[in-house]
Amino acid sequence: MDELTLSSIVFEGGLWLHGHRILMESPSSMENIIEKAWQAKENNQDLFPFAMDIQACLGLLDKGELRVSEKMRGTWVTHEWIKKAILLSFRINENRVISGFDQYHWFDKVPLKQHEHTYRSVPGAIVRHSAFIEPGVILMPSFVNVGARVGEGTMIDTWSTVGSCAQIGKKCHISGGVGIGGVLEPLQANPVIIEDNCFIGARSEIAEGVIVEEGAVIAMGVFIGASTKIVHRRTGDITYGRVPAYSVIVPGTLPDPQNSLAPALACAVIIKEVDAKTRSKTSLNDLLRDGNYSS
Repeated sequence: MDELTLSSIVFEGGLWLHGHRILMESPSSMENIIEKAWQAKENNQDLFPFAMDIQACLGLLDKGELRVSEKMRGTWVTHEWIKKAILLSFRINENRVISGFDQYHWFDKVPLKQHEHTYRSVPGAIVRHSAFIEPGVILMPSFVNVGARVGEGTMIDTWSTVGSCAQIGKKCHISGGVGIGGVLEPLQANPVIIEDNCFIGARSEIAEGVIVEEGAVIAMGVFIGASTKIVHRRTGDITYGRVPAYSVIVPGTLPDPQNSLAPALACAVIIKEVDAKTRSKTSLNDLLRDGNYSS
C-alpha cells in the first residue's frame, strides 16, 4: 500500500503516479467505482483494488475539482458518494508519522494539505488533505478538516474550526473561536453551509447541517443546531435549520408557555432583516443594535 500513499500522487489534468498518467475518470464513472468500493467494504471484502480510485477522489477534492456539497438549481445538494470516499480512505491508509512545521509531528492517516501559496496561512493554521482553500483566503491559527471548502476572500479567525465537509462561501468572516460543524456520518446528513458574505460572531457555534444564507450576520455567542428555534422577533414566527438571507441574529431565550417558573430555553432571534445594499454599507455594530426593523 505504500506506493499508493497520497504523497506520491500529483494532479495535473488527471491522476499521475511516479510520473505516469494512470487515470482520468469522469465524476459519474468515479461515483460508480466508489459505490462498488463501499459495497465491498460492507461485505468485508478487500479494498485494495479500489485504493487508487479512492485516493484519486480525495485528490480531486483537494484541488477543488470536486466538492461534497454544491448549490444546484437553488438547492444545496450533498453528494453522499464523496463522503463515502473520505470514509473509505481511513480504511486503506495506515497511520504514519506526518511532519509539520518546526518540531511538530502527528501520527495520523491523513496528511496535511500542501500549501499552494494562493492564500495566506499563518503559523498554527492546520488544513488536512482533501479540504480546498480558494485563493485570497486568510487562515489565522485555525483548523480545517477533510472535505471542507473555504471560499475566496474569506477569513477564518483565530481558534475557529471548520468541520468535515462544511462549506464556507466567499467573502465571509468567521470570527475567533467559532465552531462550524462538520459531518461524515450518517451519510445522509448534510454539512453546515455558510453562504457568501456572511459574518459569524466570536464563539458562536453552527452545527447539524444548518444553512446560513447569503449576507446573514450572526452575533457573538449564538448557538444554532437543527433543533434550535429561530424566532423572528417582529412576527413571532419560528423556523428551524436555516438562517434567512440578510437577517441579523442575536442569542435569546424563550420562556415555557405552560410554566412561568420553569427555566427558559435558548433560541436564536432575528432582530432585523436588511437588503444587500444596506448590508454592504452598514457597520456590523450598527446592524447588531436593536432598533427599528425593516420589513
